[in-house]
Amino acid sequence: MGGYLLRRLLAAIPSLLLVSLAVSALVRLVPGDVVMARLAEGGYVTPEVLAKMRDSLGIDRPFLVQYLDWGSHLLRGDFGKSLWTAEPVLPRILTSVGVSAQIAIMAILLSVVIAIPLGVLSASHRESPIDYGARLFAITGLSLPDFWIATMLILVLTLWVGWLPEFRFVAIWRDPSTNLQTTIFPAAIVGYRFSAITARMMRSTMLEVLREDYIRTARAKGLRDRAVLYRHALRNAIIPVLTVIGGQIGVLLGGLVVIETVFSLPGMGRLIFDSVTRRDYPLLQGVVMLIAVFYIAVNLLIDVAYAAIDPRIRYH
Repeated sequence: MGGYLLRRLLAAIPSLLLVSLAVSALVRLVPGDVVMARLAEGGYVTPEVLAKMRDSLGIDRPFLVQYLDWGSHLLRGDFGKSLWTAEPVLPRILTSVGVSAQIAIMAILLSVVIAIPLGVLSASHRESPIDYGARLFAITGLSLPDFWIATMLILVLTLWVGWLPEFRFVAIWRDPSTNLQTTIFPAAIVGYRFSAITARMMRSTMLEVLREDYIRTARAKGLRDRAVLYRHALRNAIIPVLTVIGGQIGVLLGGLVVIETVFSLPGMGRLIFDSVTRRDYPLLQGVVMLIAVFYIAVNLLIDVAYAAIDPRIRYH
């Protein structure tokens, strides 16, 4: 296992290098730069002043020089400074990570608690009202966009209940009540969508496993249905579901732009949107690199979990 982990970590280096190069190049293909983004808020300056501003920020240098300079600082743990605020990038990223990570964890926990039992029940009661209800739940969750659900939820709470959730994020260790009021609804909306994805995958893999010969043999030996489902079928059917869950965790960190905008949450999604809008290259590059590292780490942990769940899987 140790050799396998080392090989995976070494293989991640080229991936991270390509990600850093791609994001650094693509963001500079967008018309304009941070200087023009600042001027869009008002004001006029001469071309000479524009050139001086770009020189002071270092964005007039060749792309390769900027990339190598940023990469050399990154290797030393220095994520650079924001071109927009001149503040260090890393503290701002870590603050946003905490917000998105909390929503992601709450959403994934909700997804797992709902989706796995629902998928198992749907597969074990195929073509029954339970199965139809579970499939309707999944199709609805996949069909309705997050922003629509969020908007309808706010309207219902405001017009019918007469209560509006907090739109001011507070860390959970400072004020747990306000924190939960702020995050519970975004997490529930995102968790519903991902529970729909996970439930469909759980149902599909469970149906495949239930057709296997060893399941029929276990039933022929007189094992109870609960033992067959949860001790034999679920353990084998859940491995592909873990892959889906791991992918969801990686996506959630940077994929909550709409939800974070609707509920005014200062998370990673909003940070990515703001950095692209302002052409804040160091901030965007730092965010994307952190997400890439997290995504690779999650996939590595999922691979390790495979061996823990199924003893037949071994890594060398």
